[in-house]
Amino acid sequence: MRTRSGRGAAQGAAADNSASGASAGHRAETTLDGSWLVLGKDGRLTAYARARTGLLRWTQTRPGGAEWTAPDLFPVSGLTDLHVVQGKDTYVHFLGRREVPKADGPPAVDVVHAIQYQTGRPVTEWRSLGNPHKDAAKAVRFGRPTGAVSAGGNVHVLARNAGGGVMLRRELAGGKWSAWTDLKGRLVRDPVAVVAYASGHVEALAGGQDLVMRWTQEKPDGNFGQAPTVPLSVAPGSLVGLETGPDRATYYWTDPETGGVVAYRPGGPVIPLDGAPAEGPVAVLRVPLDGYDCTVLARRGGEGRALLAACGTENEEAGVWWAPTREHCMGTPALARDAHGRVVLGVIDPGGALRIARQNDETGLALAPSVAV
Repeated sequence: MRTRSGRGAAQGAAADNSASGASAGHRAETTLDGSWLVLGKDGRLTAYARARTGLLRWTQTRPGGAEWTAPDLFPVSGLTDLHVVQGKDTYVHFLGRREVPKADGPPAVDVVHAIQYQTGRPVTEWRSLGNPHKDAAKAVRFGRPTGAVSAGGNVHVLARNAGGGVMLRRELAGGKWSAWTDLKGRLVRDPVAVVAYASGHVEALAGGQDLVMRWTQEKPDGNFGQAPTVPLSVAPGSLVGLETGPDRATYYWTDPETGGVVAYRPGGPVIPLDGAPAEGPVAVLRVPLDGYDCTVLARRGGEGRALLAACGTENEEAGVWWAPTREHCMGTPALARDAHGRVVLGVIDPGGALRIARQNDETGLALAPSVAV
């Protein structure tokens, strides 16, 4: 399988950066956690990033087209982290960790939630989901929220608590929210990876100090139980998961010893994926390529360049080869399929602008040169 990207894009990058016209208030400073390039019900793609003063959003003007709107800015203050997740209904949920300074003592920390219901429509008000710690000194140590939306439409929010365990809060039937629930665990490192299966089950996995912890549900939207821990090491900030089979996930993270990306399915071995050391998590996308069920991966390499790879789904042992693109990026790249089923790579370039590269008509995974939005 050929994996290539962006021939001739290096020259295009220099020409397009100044044309993007991003003002200081509308220039991205970093990417969001999670899959920040999403496909809406109407077939248009939307990209998100964080600016100094809030949330940035670019919207494709027509399904599968090359034109995008200028970035919209949704002001929100105090966010230290922001995770994005999309449900089966295509609603986009934002889960943020917010710090509000206080005149004396540590800042007030809580988790906030907002929703975009339709492509191009406004984002709702940010609703506080609170903090399970009443003590201010503990509350400020509350971790980065991550989450998933179950097939039944219920939002699950998970985060590390001050004691090193995992807390869960989720939306119940009728739009009510449960209280924070302690799932236990120990020495958890951010983030918790959460996978929503097509069956309705939700699963979570977290790395600790030389161990991996996993929580599963016996029935959709049911209670979580903790599986036995596994003695594995996960670099902080690198863990992501993807459904790769019926009620089965593959998790990807950075090995702290080698700096390289590995793949892991619970109950199986850790599979090293060839390549130079990675920075941050990988983006993952399951997609058919040349008639085969494949997994596409993208990551930021040590020189700040986006790297791309593809393999047969759950067949990483056959070999994974990382192809360097011509895209330099901040944060983690994003992967999505457009209205025509083509793979789309999104990056935030060093100038804070969005760049998009789309799969062309060649065999394998070949991307056309990127375009600055």
